[in-house]
Amino acid sequence: MGLFDDVNRFLEQRLDEFLKNNPHLELQALEEQLREQEEDTLRLIADLQRQQETLQQEILNIAEDIKRWHSRIQKAQAAGEHRLAEAAQEREAALLRQGNQKWGQMEGTKQNIEQAKQLYKQTQQKRKEVQAKAATARTQTAQQKATSSYTSGWNQASSYQRPQPGVDPLEDKFRKWEMDDELEQMKRDMGN
Repeated sequence: MGLFDDVNRFLEQRLDEFLKNNPHLELQALEEQLREQEEDTLRLIADLQRQQETLQQEILNIAEDIKRWHSRIQKAQAAGEHRLAEAAQEREAALLRQGNQKWGQMEGTKQNIEQAKQLYKQTQQKRKEVQAKAATARTQTAQQKATSSYTSGWNQASSYQRPQPGVDPLEDKFRKWEMDDELEQMKRDMGN
């Protein structure tokens, strides 16, 4: 296991160095995590809203049952059926407790929905901030690369020796390009 741990540490160090040298990639990874969190939060909100609708329907059903049992209590009392009326009152009380419990669950679900919506807004805002930072980091990285490639010729050792005429391919390319450019300019001038 020691070798595996050493290799793992080495790879982690190399990854850390890479991310330090390419901060925009780290920000892109963070942005992707935030995007996933947004999606998860939206799914959670949808699940909670379905749960809220289910609870509302259950509460409506319980309310109908309470109404029916209340009517039965009144009928049983009017008919002098006191035992039946007491049993119906117990059922009504049980339904009221159940309804109160469902109402509490629904209120808790509403609070959870609001909290999830707040989390979604915060995650969205954070992702926008990370996007802006990533864009800035990409720009800075591109500028650094451009600057380093531009100055790399100056920073190299002075071992450059002027090639013999006709031997330098870059010189030949520029001469050909310059002649082609002059010919095109002459054609344009003659066309006027």
